[in-house]
Amino acid sequence: MYKSIYSSNLKYAPFMLPLLLLPLLGEWVWKLLSPEAFLAYRELTLVINIVYILIVRILLLDTMLFIFTRSHRKLHVALIRIVGLYLEITVLTILYFALLYYLLGVFDIFHYNAAIATEALTQIQSHGFIAALYISTVTFTTLGLGDWVPQTLNAMMAVSVEVILGVVQAGVFMAIIIYALQNREVIEPNPHDS
Repeated sequence: MYKSIYSSNLKYAPFMLPLLLLPLLGEWVWKLLSPEAFLAYRELTLVINIVYILIVRILLLDTMLFIFTRSHRKLHVALIRIVGLYLEITVLTILYFALLYYLLGVFDIFHYNAAIATEALTQIQSHGFIAALYISTVTFTTLGLGDWVPQTLNAMMAVSVEVILGVVQAGVFMAIIIYALQNREVIEPNPHDS
C-alpha cells in the first residue's frame, strides 16, 4: 500500500477557484456604467488588482502545500488532483491578468514594439483581448519576447508581479513533485517484525 494522502479538502477547489475573477466583473460593470470615473481611477485600479491577485495567489499556493503535505489519501491520487488544481490556478492567473490588461485598455498601457505592416497592426488592435491574453501568457511564462512594452509605471509593476508569480509558481510546482517523489515509499509490514 502506498503512503496515503487525504485530499477531500480539495474536492470543491476546482469550482471555487474561478471566484477569484469576481472583482474584475465588478470593475467591468463600473467601466460600463461610469467610463469617466473608471478612466480617472484606472491606475489605482491596476495597483489594487495587483495587490489582490498577489495576496490571493500566495494564499492559494500556501493552502495547496499545506493540504498536500498533511493529507491521508493515496499519494498518486492526491498528486493528480494537486497538479490539476495547479494548472487551473495557472490558467486563472494568466486569464486574470489578461482580463485586467484588456479592461484597463491593453493598447493604453502597452506599446507594440515590433516592426510589422500597418494592416497587421490594425488587425491586432481589433482583437484587444487576444493581445492581452498573449501579453499575459508571455509574461507569466517569462518568455518575454519584447514585442509589447508597458507604458505606465503601474503596468510595469503589474508585469513584474506577473513574472514573479510565474517563477514562484514554477518553483512551488517543482517542490511539490520532488516532495511527492521523495515520499512515495511503499508501506508494507516487515516480515521480521512479527
